[in-house]
Amino acid sequence: MDWILIISGIIVAYLIGSFSSAVLIGKWFFNIDVRQYGSGNAGATNTIRVLGPKVGVIILLLDVFKGWLAVWLFGLFASTLTEPSASYIRLLYAFAVVMGHVFPLYTSFRGGKGVATLLGVALALFPTAALIVILWFIIILWIFRYVSLGSITGAILFPFLVIFLLPGPAPTTPLVILSILVGIAIPVTHLKNIKRLMKGEENRFSLSSAEKTKQTSLQPSEGKISEEKKCRN
Repeated sequence: MDWILIISGIIVAYLIGSFSSAVLIGKWFFNIDVRQYGSGNAGATNTIRVLGPKVGVIILLLDVFKGWLAVWLFGLFASTLTEPSASYIRLLYAFAVVMGHVFPLYTSFRGGKGVATLLGVALALFPTAALIVILWFIIILWIFRYVSLGSITGAILFPFLVIFLLPGPAPTTPLVILSILVGIAIPVTHLKNIKRLMKGEENRFSLSSAEKTKQTSLQPSEGKISEEKKCRN
């Protein structure tokens, strides 16, 4: 086992994840840090609210792509591995790209929640389950218009789909582990959203109204307001 190549691949996966498309594209093309506006999250949903649907969709696709790309890199850096070692190393690549997205090196370790990047990982590792989750998300979003509710329930559904659809137990055990971690991690990163959902305070989402809310969303986030107050004091 060539550990130098494997570790190099993990580092590359983290660096790919660290490309925070919402932050970098916002700064490069619009001179805006989306983390300072709206919800303060460096993700596609907040980007849609702040910069509009067209930019937000681009961010979404880029975040999904980098998750898929990190798993694809496995074939370059660890192609000589056999099961079950290959599956566990692939799991490390997936973990690295998500950690890069949540704690990006290039943008002061303040990233997004990792939903889109995890979706890219899922599409690479288990496309059938991932596509079902996407369909579930669309249905939940269409009925309730809560992005967070679709993300949370989709993440919880994912491990059950993986376990149900598994063709064989031995080589796919790491995939079960990953799916369970996804089912736990996404709800944890959405604790604030869960509280708002329970209180009926969560913002509903609509692409048709996104352009209208684009300008009104350009208000400093709560974290930015707190920082400004501290500076004044």
